Amino acid sequence: MSVMDLSIAQKIIEGAQKKSSELSANFCISIVDPRGDLIVFVREDGAPWRSVFISQGKAAASAAFMQPSGKLAEGGPNPIHQGLMAMLGGRMIPGQGGLPVYDGQTIIGAVGVSGGTPQEDEIIASAGISHAGLKASS
Repeated sequence: MSVMDLSIAQKIIEGAQKKSSELSANFCISIVDPRGDLIVFVREDGAPWRSVFISQGKAAASAAFMQPSGKLAEGGPNPIHQGLMAMLGGRMIPGQGGLPVYDGQTIIGAVGVSGGTPQEDEIIASAGISHAGLKASS
């Protein structure tokens, strides 16, 4: 069983930044373990200040629910998601741009990105995961 260690997290950051250089926005990229605890964070030059917190919230939400953070916003407010977010002081953000990281059938963490459009954020997260040879689904 694999775990999200620093070397894997750095590989994800490397792939995400490679992809971000192709886009015009500046991003914040957060890598968390399955509990949502931060392992690595990068704020690219010029990234909005708010993206620091948003990227971490998307990653934490994706890790907690083991699915893309954007799916948590589909279909309107979910009382379970809202309850957990309130319980954790708003730490999780249900918005597109966070993806779980799987090694086979095991979730090892998540990536959260903010700074571009929601679609760009998710593209950056996906590129980082692929670069590390991992997947965003089991």
